[in-house]
Order: sequence, then structure tokens, then C-alpha cells
Amino acid sequence: MSGLKDRMADGKERLRDWWADGGLMRGGLLTLVGIYLLGAVVVGIYWSQEPEFFSVKAEAQNRADELGVEPVVGFTTTATLMKITDTLLHKPGGYLNNDLFPPGVWLDNIPRWEFGVLVQVRDFSRALRKDFSRSQSQSTEDKDLSIAEPQLHFDARSWAIPSSESEYRRGLEALERYLERLSDEDTSDAQFYARADNLRQWLFDVETRLGSLSQRLSASIGKRQINTDLAGDPAATQSTPTADEQEVKTPWTEIDDVFYEARGTAWALAHILRAIEVDFRDVLEKKNALVSLRQIIRELEATQEPMWSPMILNGSGFGVFANHSLVMASYISRANAAILDLRELLSQG
Repeated sequence: MSGLKDRMADGKERLRDWWADGGLMRGGLLTLVGIYLLGAVVVGIYWSQEPEFFSVKAEAQNRADELGVEPVVGFTTTATLMKITDTLLHKPGGYLNNDLFPPGVWLDNIPRWEFGVLVQVRDFSRALRKDFSRSQSQSTEDKDLSIAEPQLHFDARSWAIPSSESEYRRGLEALERYLERLSDEDTSDAQFYARADNLRQWLFDVETRLGSLSQRLSASIGKRQINTDLAGDPAATQSTPTADEQEVKTPWTEIDDVFYEARGTAWALAHILRAIEVDFRDVLEKKNALVSLRQIIRELEATQEPMWSPMILNGSGFGVFANHSLVMASYISRANAAILDLRELLSQG
């Protein structure tokens, strides 16, 4: 028994000696880890800055100068879509949605901002492929746009083999080939048709996106909502029954996610609509809809005001503290209502 106690005491002594001998190494390691974590925090703050607005006309002219051509119908809109996608990939920190290591893996707001932008890139690339580049429903789709659209719909969180960035770059390269052919006077196999019906179809998609965002933002404080799923059609049915009233509330862990997704959506949409103003100017003037478009852009740009609060506040609707989600929902809802009015104007002869 005494021998066992001696061995245990000897083992403890050796452990203390080992710990003491390695103290300097451990201290150095902890210092390096501390420096790394501090550096990651600083870099994370820098990466969390949202990109500024850019001039769609200047971007289109720069690309036209690079190609040695003059901008044609659809050039500004396509160049803007390319710039938005390029910004997604090459802003500070690059594309962060699929990061697995600090500081990217710690960041939450910017990845949601990226997703909001990505949804608009995907929606417009689909509209470009199936509507804007085709003269009628029986016409052949553009060969490069048929590549760009599925590439931009690739999984947003894939980090390897292949990574999201590599697939989105392939989509961007396909858009660039389309833009080159679009502006080539010696070929007519690439077209962009600036018609009211094409624009109305895309705006309908925008309307549904903004309507969903507005509901999710408004649900930050929770509300009792009457079920209107089957309203307006007495013969309508649905798969499974739902309650006449239901409580709708965004989980508190997702409030900032929805907010920054809305900011990303509005940032991308404001640029695309600025480009639409250039390429569809004749159509909009004929329909007396130019002012309506500009009002939509103004509402969307108002969502990009600097955030002075260190966090997204979620006060009650008429409470003491602000509710940033409700403020964002107000701008989004007004933009959505103006889009509905614009679609009505475009439908008139």
C-alpha cells in the first residue's frame, strides 16, 4: 500500500515538473492563439461592412469601353447583374456564406445579406433566360444564359468540390459571353427584348419576394393573423386544414437574419431597377410609369441608411425602444405597393 502511495506521489511530482518545464511553450501558444482571435475579431469587423451603391450607367460604360462597343438595349441591365454578382464574390472577405473558419464562420449578418442579394441575382438570371432574351414562348433560349442561370442557382453553402464561388464564377463568365454577343453588331444570336410584358412578369416575382420579406419582418413582434389562404375563391381547396387564426412570430434568433436578408435584397433590387430605368426608358415613358419606378427605387435606397445601433433592436410596435424590423418592413411594403401600381400601369395599352 505504501508502495502505491510512493508511486502516486512520484507521478504527481513528475507531472508538476513536466508542467513547469513546458510553461514557456504553453504561454507562447496561448499568446499566439490570443493574437489570432483578436486579429480575427478586427478582420471580422472589416468584413462586416456592406458594399456601397455603384453607378449602373458608369459600370455599363466601363464594360462597353473594355469591349470597344456602344451600350445597346439590355447592356446596362446585364452589366449591372454581372457587377452585383462580382461584388458578392469580391467584396471585403469575399463570399462568406460557406466559410468554415474564423472569422467568417462567426459572422452572421453579412452571410444573410449575401443571401438576399443572391436570391435577386437568381431571380433575374432566370427572367433573363426565359423572358428578356426570348422573343416568344416558342423561341430558342440563349446558349450562355442556359449555363449562367443554373450555375447561379448552385448550393449557397458548398465549400469544396465544387465550391459555391467556383460555380458562381462560371455563371459570371457565361453572362460575360452573353454580353459580348449582345453588343456585337455582326451577330444577332443574342438579344434582349425590352417589352412591357417581360418587365411585368419579372416584377410579379419581385412582388412575391418583397411580400414574403415584409411579412417576416413584421412578425418580429408576433401577431395574431387571420387565415386568408383561400380568400377570394369559394371553390378553392388546400392539402391539409389550417386554423382560422394563427400566431405568427419570427424566432428571436432569426430577427437579425431576416433584417439583413432584406437589406441585401433591397440593395440588389435598387441597382437592377436603376438599370431597368435605362434599358426600358421608352417603354416606361410610353406607359407614363417612369415616376412610379423612381419611387420604388427611392423606397429601396432608404433601407440602406447606416445602422447606428450595435444590434438590431426589437421593441414593441409602440414601445419605448425602436424596432428596426418594423422600420424595414415599412419601406419594403411601400416599395411592394408601388411595384403593384407599376405592374398595373404596364398592363395598360
